[in-house]
Amino acid sequence: MIAHLQRASNTAGLLGYLYGPGERGDQSNPRLVGGDCHGAPIDLLTHADTLPYLAHALDAPVERLGTRAPERPVWVCSVRSDPRHRDLTDAQWAEVARRVAAVTVAPGGDPDACRWVALRNQPRQVHVVATLAREDGSLHNAYRDAFRLQTECQRIAAELGHLLASPQPTPPVPEKSMPITVTIAAEPSGSVVARGGDSLAKSLLIHAGFAYASDWHGPRHRLPTSMGREQQAAVASHAAEMLRAARYAVELDPALDTAPADSQSLGGQLLAVTDRIQGAQSGAELAEAVAPLLHVEHGVVERVREALEAAGEQVTDLDDEAYQLADRFGFASEFLTAAQGELVGADEELRQVAVPAHEQAAARSAAVHDARSAALSTSPAAIQASAPRNTTPSTPSTVAPAGPARDSAPRAR
Repeated sequence: MIAHLQRASNTAGLLGYLYGPGERGDQSNPRLVGGDCHGAPIDLLTHADTLPYLAHALDAPVERLGTRAPERPVWVCSVRSDPRHRDLTDAQWAEVARRVAAVTVAPGGDPDACRWVALRNQPRQVHVVATLAREDGSLHNAYRDAFRLQTECQRIAAELGHLLASPQPTPPVPEKSMPITVTIAAEPSGSVVARGGDSLAKSLLIHAGFAYASDWHGPRHRLPTSMGREQQAAVASHAAEMLRAARYAVELDPALDTAPADSQSLGGQLLAVTDRIQGAQSGAELAEAVAPLLHVEHGVVERVREALEAAGEQVTDLDDEAYQLADRFGFASEFLTAAQGELVGADEELRQVAVPAHEQAAARSAAVHDARSAALSTSPAAIQASAPRNTTPSTPSTVAPAGPARDSAPRAR
């Protein structure tokens, strides 16, 4: 079961489209199967000539907002079931719509929840239409709706028996705060040696062609000296590529690097950003390194979101039967939208990371001292006014600076 979220600006126009034949003429028998408009008689407003009244029942909280109303106040969620299973009845689809609304726009027991209706016009799907204005005058925050919908749709599909038996979950691998470093270097003896890494890194090295050795030099992985230098470089570069893909920090001897990262490619640019992030020594440096990812309009996350959304639309244009694949791209795009919402203001918070408290206190103390010194210092105009007037020329005296003398020589470290 897949849910696809959209936003619209005109409720009456959207309802007219859903109750019409559709762009491809595949919509028929439109009917209302559920909803909650806080007492409005929506059951009586389901005919084509009464759709404006149904739209008004949904739009009433939006109209009360006046100029505070959003440009696209209509929230649309289309839920499709797996075509390999039988279609659900209207009553079952009504329950699906109620559960979808309960985890998003209309939580159970909320007297100020958004108004919504659910209607069907095609087999194996239901459309939930809601307006984002709540009864108390606030707006529904929709930035986590995609996550909630995915969880609820999987739960419903599991209850209906539409999901295949999932394999036994593997134990989670604890995240490491710092990447593990693997060093691959050529030795004077002619062999290529790799040191460092955990069990996964060692498996990748063996898969690439390294052999494990343990002697008085210590445990390591090495390539035989009988292997030619070009072949050694090719194997070492391939091993480094696999290790980097597994998020290991690899120090590869430049003489063995036969496939350096292309700094002009997208992957090369993102790899450079990752290197900057891993090499950040302070929160300010980390914020600068992450900035290309999180920029609201031109960041990498936003550009990837746009690309995924465009890919889903292109799939629909090429094959209207591949709606499930298009929905997967749309879902991924919505996840990135939610991720952007989660990271709002993160750049400012990063700048406060790893700043010791005594440094912050010292900075504040220095600022207060500078401000106090500036307030207590005598202005040059006041000094000139208080000096005795003398018509005879005199040798100008040197006035010592108010602050402590600075040594022009560089400070010893």
